Amino acid sequence: LNEMLLFIPNIPLAAVPDGLDESGNQVIREIGTPRKLPFTPLAHWDLGENLQIIDLQRGAKLSGSRFAVLKGSGAVLERALQNWMLDLHINHHGYVEVHPPALVREEILIGSGNLPKFGDNLYRDVEEDLWLIPTAEVPLTNLYRDEILEPGVLPLYYVACTPCFRREKTAAGRDTRGIKRVHQFNKVEMYKFVEPEQSEAELELLVTDAEEVCRSLGLAYRVVKLCAGDMGFPSAMTYDLEVWSPGCEEWLEVSSCSNCTDFQARRANIRYRPASGSRPQFVHTINGSGLALPRILIALLENYQQEDGSVIIPEVLHPYTGFSVINPP
Repeated sequence: LNEMLLFIPNIPLAAVPDGLDESGNQVIREIGTPRKLPFTPLAHWDLGENLQIIDLQRGAKLSGSRFAVLKGSGAVLERALQNWMLDLHINHHGYVEVHPPALVREEILIGSGNLPKFGDNLYRDVEEDLWLIPTAEVPLTNLYRDEILEPGVLPLYYVACTPCFRREKTAAGRDTRGIKRVHQFNKVEMYKFVEPEQSEAELELLVTDAEEVCRSLGLAYRVVKLCAGDMGFPSAMTYDLEVWSPGCEEWLEVSSCSNCTDFQARRANIRYRPASGSRPQFVHTINGSGLALPRILIALLENYQQEDGSVIIPEVLHPYTGFSVINPP
């Protein structure tokens, strides 16, 4: 019975649109105007090669397809993005930084909802029976596994930047060029433990935190409410943030923000007491990318490219990069 129950997804909230796939999603709002460059823009794989900051050939030589090597200013830019996003969420949005392990036990992935349903998309060390995390959401979910939080503790806000590992078997044949869909990438993840009555409002706040990253970088973006058939397994409500990228001419998903209600809390047995001496209740959990790399890197390169082949760096990143432009060698 438990085995069968683990394959049942969360129940969508009433506000979730009906629909079987992404065609049923709703664009809630668009912020900014997609950039139209006065020249034919290059895709990030050409920009990266020309600037010598993304080396796809050596990534493939080291690890096979869907791996890349960032070099020079490209590596610095990625590190700058991570540090700036962490500082933004910590200093302005009230999150506490966590640096969790990238290898976790099987029950930790069961608690977050990744196992047993999505085992084929995960990397595993069979000898030690440890699994590489597909997102920091997995260890963050289980920080309070099998615990009862005392009154007045909630809400708890956490943020982490970790490597993420995904086999991407479900996306075979899609987006294989460049660094849009790779097996290893870095992501800043926001996570909340909240009281059930506050979870819907807390999701909206988390989406706002993710939006501020897009606005501060000067990127045109849109917020999409996912329909029931396109939501993730543990989610009861999800908003995606998508930024426009003129080189590959598409909207790139850079954040997925979800209210998982008590779905993960039940699997991981995370409870709280609303008041002293009261009966424990399950918390609600909320998560969202804040934001995901390398897609935000792709958007920056393609939106801020210049006709001479250089790329301008947004001003908010200058203290982190130490340079304001990446020039061709």
